[in-house]
Amino acid sequence: MAANDNDPAGMPDAPTTARASGKPVTGKCPICGAPRQAAYRPFCSRRCADVDLGRWLNGSYAIPASEEDPGEADLAAAEALADAPPERG
Repeated sequence: MAANDNDPAGMPDAPTTARASGKPVTGKCPICGAPRQAAYRPFCSRRCADVDLGRWLNGSYAIPASEEDPGEADLAAAEALADAPPERG
């Protein structure tokens, strides 16, 4: 794959059509809403791609965790096992 000489980011050429349908790639940039550019897809520019990367690196795109005490159930199970008489076989 040859890099696009006009691309300041040095990114490889990207197709301008979807593979299966042959239709032009359309849509809006998820950061600013401008039309997508094939060279920066799914973004419109290097700036929006960098903004997105910054959000990933800052942890803005984190999956929320439940605020449940993780050790409470384990502690109860361990106490039940400790109080149980040993099994004899």
